[in-house]
Amino acid sequence: MSAEERDLRREALSESWLASRLGIEPRRIVAMRRDGELIGYQPAGSREVFYPSWQFDAEFRPLSMIPRLVREARERGIKDDDLYRLLTRKSGLTGSGRLADALRDGNEEHVLASVQVAGTR
Repeated sequence: MSAEERDLRREALSESWLASRLGIEPRRIVAMRRDGELIGYQPAGSREVFYPSWQFDAEFRPLSMIPRLVREARERGIKDDDLYRLLTRKSGLTGSGRLADALRDGNEEHVLASVQVAGTR
């Protein structure tokens, strides 16, 4: 199992679980992802989309930065799956922090700048 798969299993929620937790229809979750309100990741060969738990606050609401982040990524040609990979990679040359951790810690401008730079490559 790859590190990506281990991270996904440890910190992501299935579409059905998330819909149940939020008390909404699964198709609403799909619409939220399509509209850029949630970050979803669909592993290669999988039919299921997973939603990283780090994009939610303690009340299980999506972080307010998520729509802006997704919009910026899409405008720069970064696909949703690639955005997930970018946010879960180690951030910087030293340490074990990831952009997802910086996002949870409120360092939104750093995360946004990293997405902007990634989109120019």
